[in-house]
Amino acid sequence: MDISENKAILYSDKTPSDTQRERLLAFLRSKHNVDDYDFIEDLSIKDGFKLMVGDEVYDWTNEGRLRQLKNFIETLGGKENYVPLLRGAVNKWKPDAVVEEIGRVTRVGDGIAAVSGLDSAEYGEILLFENGVKGMALDLKENEIGCVLFDRDQDVMQGSTVSRSGKVAGMPVGEEFIGRVIDALGNPIDEKGEIKVEKYFPIEHHAPGIIDRQSVNTPLETGILAIDSMFPIGRGQRELIIGDRQTGKTSIAIDTILNQNGKGVICIYVAIGQKASSVSGIVNTLEKYGAMNYTTVVSSTASDPSPLQYIAPYSGCTLAEYFMNLGHDVLIVYDDLSKHAVAYRSLSLILGRKPGREAYPGDIFYLHSRLLERSANMADNRGGGSITALPIVETQAGDVSAYIPTNVISITDGQLYLESDLFFSGQRPAINVGLSVSRVGGNAQSKAVKSASGSLRLDLAQYRELAAFMQFAGDLDENTKKQLDYGSCLMRMLRQKQHMPYSRHRIIIILIVTLSHLMSAVKDEDYEEVISLICTDIERNYLQVCHSINEEGKLTEEMKKTILSSAAETIKNYG
Repeated sequence: MDISENKAILYSDKTPSDTQRERLLAFLRSKHNVDDYDFIEDLSIKDGFKLMVGDEVYDWTNEGRLRQLKNFIETLGGKENYVPLLRGAVNKWKPDAVVEEIGRVTRVGDGIAAVSGLDSAEYGEILLFENGVKGMALDLKENEIGCVLFDRDQDVMQGSTVSRSGKVAGMPVGEEFIGRVIDALGNPIDEKGEIKVEKYFPIEHHAPGIIDRQSVNTPLETGILAIDSMFPIGRGQRELIIGDRQTGKTSIAIDTILNQNGKGVICIYVAIGQKASSVSGIVNTLEKYGAMNYTTVVSSTASDPSPLQYIAPYSGCTLAEYFMNLGHDVLIVYDDLSKHAVAYRSLSLILGRKPGREAYPGDIFYLHSRLLERSANMADNRGGGSITALPIVETQAGDVSAYIPTNVISITDGQLYLESDLFFSGQRPAINVGLSVSRVGGNAQSKAVKSASGSLRLDLAQYRELAAFMQFAGDLDENTKKQLDYGSCLMRMLRQKQHMPYSRHRIIIILIVTLSHLMSAVKDEDYEEVISLICTDIERNYLQVCHSINEEGKLTEEMKKTILSSAAETIKNYG
């Protein structure tokens, strides 16, 4: 039915009496300058009525009055000692016909609904459609609201009514989410039962200020030798993982999660726009290695509507902030922000926002910056918690100068660049040492690892230059051949099997033994077996050395000599 400003409709289960009719007409004349109303019998309303005038609804039903009472109690605040609170509320409360804004869907399609009539709706507010579908106000115009839908748009029809919820978009939070797989709205999708929590946080939140933070000073070790030795990550840092498709980006993130076992770090893995089978495989891997005991997976797959893919990383970050505010250290993986940007671009173009570079709207930078800036290492007087972010970005043919990669590189504190040529040559993880960097993690690197890594990056750089030059050379002199053999040994050291993160003492043992040229005489195919024997012998015979490295971060010259002498003996016996 078409509703205009001078049209009033009364919904009730019975016809109003003459006295009631006169009172209604007097109210309509004084409030809306309306002289009459239409009556529609609605048997679902008991002992009350609803009066609709244009886009406004006056709710005098039992449900409406109870909702008023609930809202009145909430304004009093406090959650303790309910009995005197309720008694006082009932004595003070006087019900009134409260006006509600009711909007209408003017058009719908591609996960977007245009709504008119909700002039007071706020940006990010949840809107409720008459068939139960929820949406979020994302585009506020003078006479219309662009609303993204969190369900199929086939369930929303043009002309259907829309009401405000009064809540901004958010999700429930609580420790009950640890070990669970949820969607972007916080609903469980792992068939392990309902998650009952009471707290509800908005998904958009201001990043902590400078005064509330402290410098990155504690390592978050990945267990990957190439990263912990040359590009260390600190708790509270944002380290980008970037590279082409199928180069091992997700594997690095998953191995980092596996390495947090027993270290008091809560992990959150956010899957954005991935295949459901891929997410299932990741969950199975985390369960296999016991990592789901401290991990939450937030999944918004490729089959989900774009709005859910858009809010997924914000939902995951909201859960991470809940734990950080309790003083916990949190690791969050966004896999990946390229698909997140595509989802946002789809929504923005349908909403009519002007495209810019590579057809992305200009606020795409702000989209990711306000997400990643929420990662922080909080000051001790603010609980001392932290959020460490590992965003993942996919490149096309190694082009790091594209719009989204350059945006995220400029936001983060460093990047791990994975190279396709290295990956397909068997160098895994395929980290390009020259293009990768960690801008703050070195301040949080343990002294033992820093001491053991020594001149590793410099030696690798010299090897790369020499190897590139020798492609055009003929005979090699003895010194050049030794340098190439040593560099090849270093590259072999950086190879590491998937889902097998190293402990800190193993990383240091491998670094000390390899950088001392002891492994240069070992054949390439024997390297893995020999280095494993060396580590096992030291762990068995010099347990105190391993303990000092792991717990105290100490590495003395005497400990280095012990490691080298034990390694030399193992290599001698192996030969």
